[in-house]
This record gives sequence, C-alpha cells and structure tokens, in this order.
Amino acid sequence: MMRCKTSIGVASLFCKWCNGMNFWCWLSLLFSDIRWSIVSSFGIFSAVTQVSIMLAAPFSEASEPLDQVEAPSMDAFQVTSVSQLADVQPTAWAFLALQSLVERYGCIAGYPESLSGTLREQTFRGSQTLTRYEFAAGLNTCLERVSELLATNTQSLVSREDLAVFQRLQEEFAAELATLRGRVGTLETRTAGLEARQFSTTTKLTGQVIAAVTGGSFSADRILAPTGAIVAEEDPNATVIYRASIFFNTSFRGTDQLQVRLTAGSEGANDNAAGFLEPNFGSVLDFSVPGRPQFALGRLFYTFTPIRDVTVTLGPQIVATDYVDRNSYANTSFLDFSTQALINNFPLFPRSVGAGAVLDWHPERSSFKLRAVYIAGNAAGFNTNGQRYIEGPQASALLFANRGGSSGLFGDPYLGIVELEYSPSTAIALRLQYSGGKFLESRFDVFGANIEVALSKQFALFGRYGNGTYLNSTIGDLSPQYWMAGITLRDLFLPGALAGIAAGQPLVESNVGNATQTNFEAFYNFPINNNIRVTPLVQVITDAGNQGSNGSIITVTIRTVFS
Repeated sequence: MMRCKTSIGVASLFCKWCNGMNFWCWLSLLFSDIRWSIVSSFGIFSAVTQVSIMLAAPFSEASEPLDQVEAPSMDAFQVTSVSQLADVQPTAWAFLALQSLVERYGCIAGYPESLSGTLREQTFRGSQTLTRYEFAAGLNTCLERVSELLATNTQSLVSREDLAVFQRLQEEFAAELATLRGRVGTLETRTAGLEARQFSTTTKLTGQVIAAVTGGSFSADRILAPTGAIVAEEDPNATVIYRASIFFNTSFRGTDQLQVRLTAGSEGANDNAAGFLEPNFGSVLDFSVPGRPQFALGRLFYTFTPIRDVTVTLGPQIVATDYVDRNSYANTSFLDFSTQALINNFPLFPRSVGAGAVLDWHPERSSFKLRAVYIAGNAAGFNTNGQRYIEGPQASALLFANRGGSSGLFGDPYLGIVELEYSPSTAIALRLQYSGGKFLESRFDVFGANIEVALSKQFALFGRYGNGTYLNSTIGDLSPQYWMAGITLRDLFLPGALAGIAAGQPLVESNVGNATQTNFEAFYNFPINNNIRVTPLVQVITDAGNQGSNGSIITVTIRTVFS
C-alpha cells in the first residue's frame, strides 16, 4: 500500500485517493506541481519537481547484500526528488551536459562498458541508460580532470560556463559521488593493506639443458704443458657433452630469494677438445666445467634487501663471477662466448667458488654501483683440502701444485673482491676491481677493469684488463697480466640472433713458458623458438700453454640450449 505525505501544490488534492488507488496516486505525483523556472547561470530551462514521498513498500532484495542491510527506518526511504528514483537517460540534460564536457576536456579515455559500449571507444558515444552511480563514476572522472587543470595554473582552459555546469551536476549527484568516493577510498585502503601484509611463500621451478657436439685438432706434433710435460700426441675424438641444471627459486616476502641449484654434467674440462688440449689457462668450454654425472649442489644462497638500495647475499655455495666482472656481451657461456678466459678476468679469480657473502649497493638515481664479495674456498674444512672444485674459473693447478691451505671460513683459500661500476647510461659501463687473498699458501693482489660500449642497438664493443702479483708460486713470484677485447652484432640475418668475435691473452708472464697463449672465439647464436637456441662456435688457440712449439689448436662446437 502506498501512502502520500505532502503539503504543497496540487498533490494535496490526491491524498485521500492515494490510500485507495495506488497506481493513480503514483501517476498523479509524477506529474503534480511541476513548475518551470529559468536558471540564469546555465541558461537552461529545468523542471523541478517539489514533491516529497514516503514509501512503505518492501525493500528491494537486489539493492545491497543482506549482510550489509540494517533494519529499515522511515527516514531510509525519504528522497528529495522523484528524479532520484530514475536512471539517467541519454536524452536527459545531465547526460548531454556530461557528454559535452567529456568531448571538450578529454576526461574519460577508455570508458567502462556501461558508458560507451566498448573499452576501445575514445570518444563519448554512450547510448544506453545509466544508473545514477554509473553516471556519478563518469562525472567523478571529469571532476578530477578539471581539478588537475586548475591545480596546474591552467584555469583559462576551463570556462566559467563549464564550471557552472560542473557545480550543478555535482549538487544533483552529491549523494552518489559521496558514496562512490567512500567506497573507492575503502577499497584502496584494504588493497594496500593486503599488499603490505599478505604474501604467500612461493617456489618457482625452472630448468636448463645445454647439449653440444665438439671436436678439434692441433697443428704441431704434440702438445706440451708449460712445464714441458706431454699433454697430447694425437687429436682427440669428437665428443657429445652436456650440462643440466634445475633451479628452485623461493621467495618468502616477495622481495627476497632463496636459490637452490642442482647441476649435473658430463666429464668436465676433459670432455671437450679445447679443455683437453689446453687445460691450464682457461681455454675450456665454460659450460662443461661441472664434471659429474649425478646431480649435485651448484648454488645455495639467500638474497634480501635489509635497507633501501642495499642487497645482501649469504650462502654456503656462492660463485663470485655471478656478481662481479659481469659484462653484457661476454659473460654467459650458454648465450655468448664459451671460452672461459674470454668471459672472466682470468687472474682476478684464483678461487671463485665457496661459502661467503655479497654486498651490492646501488643508490637510487645514481650512475655508480658498489659491490663487495667474500669467498671462503673451503669453508667446510678444518685443515688442508684445497682441491674441491665446483664451477667457475680458478688459477691453474700448475702454479700451485701439491699444496693446500688452512681451510675454514677465514682460512686459506679465501678471496675478497671490491668492484666500483660507473654506468651513466645503458650504453656505457666501466667497472674497476680489486681482488686480494690467499690461494694455497700464495698471496695474490690483482687489479682489473671491465668496459662495454654499445655504439647502437645492434653493435657493441667490450674488453677487460687485469694486472697483479702472485707471490710464492711453485715457479716463484709472478706478475701476470691479462687482456681481452671483442665485438658483438645483434639481429644478424635473423631477428633475435647474436654474433660475436673476441680475442684475449689469459696469462702474459715471461716466467711461464717461452711464448704467450692467445685465445680466439667466433660464434653465431640464433633462436629456433623462445626456448631453444643453437650456436655454432669456433675456437682457435695459438701457443697453447705459453709454449711456442705447440702451434695452433682449432676446435668446432655446436651448442644447443633448452630453457
């Protein structure tokens, strides 16, 4: 039953009728006491209905969830205008006014579907009836846009007439705007709280397999080591080699990472022609180094950010070359160059693997980065045990044969590296390094430099240099030097392809051998798809082992990476 409560205008004549004739009472109210007035600030004729009604009908089930609805009171059904009960029609003055404002100020781009019918629309072409809350959402967006213009001293872009229209719209839809803004504010607060407090511990499993066919030969009658010992008298057979890795990356807070890496490989340095014929000065294919057919621990570390701009890594199985002496064009043996002496500064890392810590400081908006690494090569040992080998470069056993260290976390062998990087842009980077420590009863101090310059998106130059001292080696005190340089070219012949050529001398030292070994490598890496890449590469080694009588070694490898 509908009851009418009014004291104004023609509607008062129908009060008794309302009690008995619901339909006609409602119809009379819709058309009762309408008066036309002229609003001077807009120049628009408006019909203002001055009727107050009170409904005693049941509350709609679709209005709000039941758990959010309180017991209705009489005031809850009080509205100030019949127009508040209706949707906003495309022919309504408010709809047309907002449409005009949107077209002038571009305040809605990519509308909700209810406004334009598709998210692809870039102009206000709404043709469907809107609820008052849908209309208020569009109005709120335009109000925010105009507020931005006023806040940036561009008031001249907003006319006084438009401001008057905005004011009228804001007054007519004040209740809907207040509700909308309140709900959005509550949602943003709750979302921020969830992001700050809720994170589910997540472990991501990934894997990589490298398979290669390799073979090589040498030009001399035989290959001699720097000591004069015979390494080989005939060419080695071609071999198939592999490395398989499984990565378990776990995050506890979303900003940290615990990595457990399991690695298995074929026969290590002896399974490829370059590593077999020249085992002393970094000619081995780097990805072949972990020589064990069973899966074993390759990495185990935890990385976190204790304070802003500072990252710390701690772990019992860390490789220093994962953090320092990196280069965008010569660093990753499964992507670019594979010769170990061409992807790392050879004398800088006499022992790069073990337990330790890494500190990485990168101030925000700064071109400088500072890194520090400490590695204990045999942290798990109480005494002499210097021959454990995992992966990564290390000094030749030739220089420190049959010797051990005191072991332990702070005993021999240990390595400390500091690196300062200056990268004013993504095209240029310069890294300066110092490495010091003890390796099998020998003190070493080495300074290094690493530079890369991208001349274009396709073409880049890069190089490394090292100079240091090794005291008390088996052949006396040494002052080795190292250098390498190369170029790379992207998208050669195929999109996503990478080609490169580099040369280097891993150990320039007159006290070792009678010549200086030089390594060359050229490769062409091209994608089969997003997960498979194939790389033919050629290695040339002259004066292997710093022995002039060794002639040249040439190897060919076809490397395939599945990831």
